[in-house]
Amino acid sequence: MILPITLKDSFGRTIRDLRISVTDRCNFRCFYCMPTEAMEWKPKAEILNYEEILRLSELFVSLGVNKLRVTGGEPMLRRDLESLIERLASIEGLADLAMTTNAHFLKTRARALKAAGLQRITVSLDSLEPERFALLTGRNELSTVLAGIDAAIEADLHPVKINCVSMRGINDDQFLKFAAFARERGAHVRFIEFMPLDNGKVWKREMVVTGEEVRAQIHAVYPLERVPSDNPSETARRWRFVDGAAGEIGFINPVSQPFCGACSRIRLTADGQLRTCLFSHVEHDIKQLLRRDAPIEELLDFILMTVEKKEERHHINDLEFVQPLRTMSCIGG
Repeated sequence: MILPITLKDSFGRTIRDLRISVTDRCNFRCFYCMPTEAMEWKPKAEILNYEEILRLSELFVSLGVNKLRVTGGEPMLRRDLESLIERLASIEGLADLAMTTNAHFLKTRARALKAAGLQRITVSLDSLEPERFALLTGRNELSTVLAGIDAAIEADLHPVKINCVSMRGINDDQFLKFAAFARERGAHVRFIEFMPLDNGKVWKREMVVTGEEVRAQIHAVYPLERVPSDNPSETARRWRFVDGAAGEIGFINPVSQPFCGACSRIRLTADGQLRTCLFSHVEHDIKQLLRRDAPIEELLDFILMTVEKKEERHHINDLEFVQPLRTMSCIGG
């Protein structure tokens, strides 16, 4: 079988980015992601092992994917994650290896992750106030998370990105604090519009704080200027501080400014399903091919056919929108 130079969907979009969920488990309980204590975890036997993840990653890179992001749940709940990172980092043709985490375990593991080959880290953090953080996550662990962020900066997992989900009435009084945090730490803070992926089905359109609202609020205190970009598939609209302060502010606006037309991502869930969109209602079971030891040609054909089915766009703004059954903690960020 002759491999294509690039992996494209039926709308001509090139797939360059694979998000790999390594677990559906998390030690936090963020209300918009995994709000209940009584979550039913996937049995260990249903979760892809590291050999399976590595094999699929190598196939995707052979098809032109050059960016891998390890996600969860909380990925550092997987035992010996550094060994997987090291093996992923060794894949020939891979240009970027990143991870999304809640940073709870990062203080003691940042240097080891860097040594294993991890290049960048993104931390999910929605409040810089201890009481609010505890309310949002169900855990009184803000100081631990902040120590983890500092450890990532010291380990040169640059740029350290902070993802903050913007929610009206929940944390919309925190945006200036996050901007100050970016300036002090040199971090890249990105505000993400609240999306209907929550387990508790609490999402309401009036809770969405648009990226433009957040930008205007920050710009009034810390003037911003746009960072030029030649990457059409970049999800964040990036801004820097006019006064030259360290750090950066970004806005990911899937509700008010959808970027589906340039989407370059596909997702692999912890239990071996390929998802072509966060909001897909259909998953594609590649695990069953792996576990019957399907030949490489069959796996490659399955990937190609799955990518062909990638949706043109999400339907958040349509009247007939139906929220997918699987939440972010199950899908992977």
